Amino acid sequence: MSDLVPDTTDFARQPDRLDLESPATAELDGAGCHAGADVLREATNKAQGSELLARYAADYPVGPHDQPQSMCPAFGSLRVGLRMRRTATVLSGSACCVYGLTFTSHFYGARRTVGYVPFSSETLVTGKLFEDIKEAVENLADPDLYDAIVVTNLCVPTASGVPLRLLKKQINGVRIIGIDVPGFGIPTHAEAKDVLAGAMLAYARSEAEAGPVAAPATRPDRPTVTLLGEMFPADPVGIGMMLEPLGLAAGPVVPTREWRELYAALDCAVVAAIHPFYTASVREFEAAGRPVVGSAPVGAEGTAAWLDAIGAACGVDPAKVEAAKARFVPAIRGALAANPIKGRITVAGYEGSELLVARLLIESGAEVPYVGTACPRTRWSDPDREWLEARGVTVQFRASLEQDIAAVETFRPDLAIGTTPVVQHAKQQAIPALYFTNLISARPLMGPAGAGSLAQVVNAAMGNKARFDKMTAFFEDVGSGPAAGVWEDTPQDRPAFKKKYAALNEAARKAAEAVGS
Repeated sequence: MSDLVPDTTDFARQPDRLDLESPATAELDGAGCHAGADVLREATNKAQGSELLARYAADYPVGPHDQPQSMCPAFGSLRVGLRMRRTATVLSGSACCVYGLTFTSHFYGARRTVGYVPFSSETLVTGKLFEDIKEAVENLADPDLYDAIVVTNLCVPTASGVPLRLLKKQINGVRIIGIDVPGFGIPTHAEAKDVLAGAMLAYARSEAEAGPVAAPATRPDRPTVTLLGEMFPADPVGIGMMLEPLGLAAGPVVPTREWRELYAALDCAVVAAIHPFYTASVREFEAAGRPVVGSAPVGAEGTAAWLDAIGAACGVDPAKVEAAKARFVPAIRGALAANPIKGRITVAGYEGSELLVARLLIESGAEVPYVGTACPRTRWSDPDREWLEARGVTVQFRASLEQDIAAVETFRPDLAIGTTPVVQHAKQQAIPALYFTNLISARPLMGPAGAGSLAQVVNAAMGNKARFDKMTAFFEDVGSGPAAGVWEDTPQDRPAFKKKYAALNEAARKAAEAVGS
């Protein structure tokens, strides 16, 4: 049996270890997805070159702070893929990230399986992860089931340079779309929607340039206006009614719900950037020769200005534009007058429609001193920004949580509309508050249907001020300060102890700083 013993001189086993000098792992040793953003950016640039993050930095510039406090950006692109018919979604990332994204997607109503390609240190370093992704995609590519498969790299695979660009563009007639959506490169989940929408538009545009493509299920007999940005389902219908007197029709909403709608979106007369931060998507439309118009038909003044802009972009007879304005603007003014909103309101959110909501509130009669949005300023948001600033509104792009809370503290509104932590802070101050995403953006905003749509929920919330005051008086000082927590006896504040231990902590801090100096 001695002949089965290996020659240890020639085949000495090397210890298992990561190649820490590899571009894929040099900056991630012992840190993984918990590494700082700067570490992950540097690793990405080494592994993939600087083009990826440079493009994201240009498309989605951050503000004076690192980035807004939003949910994981990949949630946005994931939702876009999950909403599309005949589209499979595959994630490559840390298991904890994939679990959180999958849970949140299903919490928000996704009824689709989320594919997951797991990895280990070994598969990441050796390149086996890419082979696993390639195999998963090949197994999924069934043209009877799917038009497209979306593969998304999360933070660690992006930083490690997993090359989704090397995947085949098409397998068995199924399109393969690979995107990187790192939390350290995409500031908000709203902008991650644009990452995937832009990638799909680029693919669809290349197909249309190469030859005939599938016609959409329904095709208007008039030039169309593509609507860029997610909105309440009734809004495209209302926009279509306002476009009809101009000889135009409402086209698809981007992000679309199926692949062939992308062709129809590109085949439009003009693009309406309802959400003005879809930079990658706008780039594809402009490459296709399509003009882009900002703002939206919100409120009487907003609707009149938007119809003028659409008419000018499409070369519509000015008389038709005036006829459309004469038909819809008075109806909107009437609806606003019948549903007045009286009170001071601050607005904050991360959906991208915050400026539109502020405009509608102001035309309804509300005082809006502050609007904060996690999204960036673009040239397509300028019409709304200029309109608001002319009325004394402070407009904060790339707003941080601290800025939104400071606005609540400064203006002491009758109602605070904002993200969850803003709402929590306001209610702790006995200020009525509404969560923007679920209670405000889930309502029509455009045209006559949008006029007055916010009045009921906003006025009802402001009407609860007396209840907040009553509860605050009843529970005053309970669970705060020295009384925080659960106690058997009534706790007593001991300022002398606080002072003593604060002095001890300060002395310890100074001693630690002095070490090695």
